Amino acid sequence: MVKEKTKLICIDCPVGCEINVTYDGETVLEVDGNKCKKGINYAETEIVDPKRMIVTTVRVVKGLHTLVPVRSTEAIPKNKIFKVLDKLCKIELDAPVEIHQVVLSNAAGTGVDIIASRSLPAMME
Repeated sequence: MVKEKTKLICIDCPVGCEINVTYDGETVLEVDGNKCKKGINYAETEIVDPKRMIVTTVRVVKGLHTLVPVRSTEAIPKNKIFKVLDKLCKIELDAPVEIHQVVLSNAAGTGVDIIASRSLPAMME
């Protein structure tokens, strides 16, 4: 058995506990330093299958603004984030854009959609 140790800062709640994790491959053996159960779940997920939300902007043509904020509908695997961001930087939407409009479906084959976080009207002519 090859035990490895790492320190994580939990991001599941505002406390931000420093968590010590001992693991062997993808098997978490010990978690300490957490002040709530969320810390244990976070540590296990971070070692086995780390995921993050994506929040960024996408270009808009003929919109009141040139960018619209977008977000993922749920967290995606960290190893797919740059693939999704690369795709998003090539997208240009035509105004108007509606809140929750799907900007990119099934991002990087994850089954997660990227949606508009707000509405954006067309530019007044």
